[in-house]
Amino acid sequence: MSTINAYAASGPNAPFTPFEYDAGPLLPDQVEVRVASCGICHSDLSMRNNEWGLTAYPFIGGHEIVGTITAVGDHVRKVQAGQTVGVGWTAESCMSCPQCLGGDHNLCPTSTGTIVQRHGGFATHVRVHWAWAVPLPEGLDASRAGPLLCGGITVFNPLVQLGILPTHRVGVIGIGGLGHMALKFLRAWGCEVVAFTSTDSKREEALRLGAHRVVNTRSADDVARLAGSLNAILSTVNVSLDWNALVGALAPKGKLHTVGAVLDPIVVAAFPLIMGQRSLSGSPTGSPTVIDSMLDFAARHGIAPTTEHFPMSKINDAFAHLESGKARYRIVLENDLN
Repeated sequence: MSTINAYAASGPNAPFTPFEYDAGPLLPDQVEVRVASCGICHSDLSMRNNEWGLTAYPFIGGHEIVGTITAVGDHVRKVQAGQTVGVGWTAESCMSCPQCLGGDHNLCPTSTGTIVQRHGGFATHVRVHWAWAVPLPEGLDASRAGPLLCGGITVFNPLVQLGILPTHRVGVIGIGGLGHMALKFLRAWGCEVVAFTSTDSKREEALRLGAHRVVNTRSADDVARLAGSLNAILSTVNVSLDWNALVGALAPKGKLHTVGAVLDPIVVAAFPLIMGQRSLSGSPTGSPTVIDSMLDFAARHGIAPTTEHFPMSKINDAFAHLESGKARYRIVLENDLN
């Protein structure tokens, strides 16, 4: 099909309203996916409001998509019509640069975001390069899998990239949309997991999600007691913290890794990094191969995001719920468009 029904925002902070567009002919390396459900990520909110200066209007968000392939281009490989697949932040990459050829497709300098200068998954259908339509394994709850395709891979990819071992002690900063999935993954990975939160009310919940220990980030004494003990700390928040205190909690060769888009500079002293051979790093989502591994791992261990569900026709109510800060912990839109 070429006519796609969707919900689009006409400008920053504008509500989503019904919108129809002509997608044109299907390209040879594309698949068309009938959207069954689509998660709402905070990035969708940032893009709707053009906080990053990347948004084209009318804006159709949605990059945590689960659906069924309904059409395939002539050059498509490995996937076929009728398969249930997931689509995340990336819609296509060049497949020829050193990063793509080396298996790091998510680092492709010319990759295209599913909702950047193109139309995403708050719609009946979405089109992407076949390599970025990742089949869902059996045993995975498709109705809750959407947030794995962005939020999930964002916190799973560091486990792979940093070489996290089951014997490691790992801290997670922020028990929210990203952090709650990090706790689940790390517990199943075999790590000793320390949750950092500024909200004491989340202590019991963090323990239920997989943490062995909970530390208040606002307590200098609590953080100081961790000195030199953590092999890695994964920060999922977008606010400034006492970065030097967190570096001090790292063991020698420990890594402070951020996936939270902190807008202010992260300022750390050089000597604790040098003398402890510690490092500060970050990462985006993940390659199709790592996404595939994450989905298999989630299916094997029964890991799913904690989700709340709205019909897609109630998209504005869902965004209001997200903006209120009350979401626990990811929102999924169930597609009721025709």
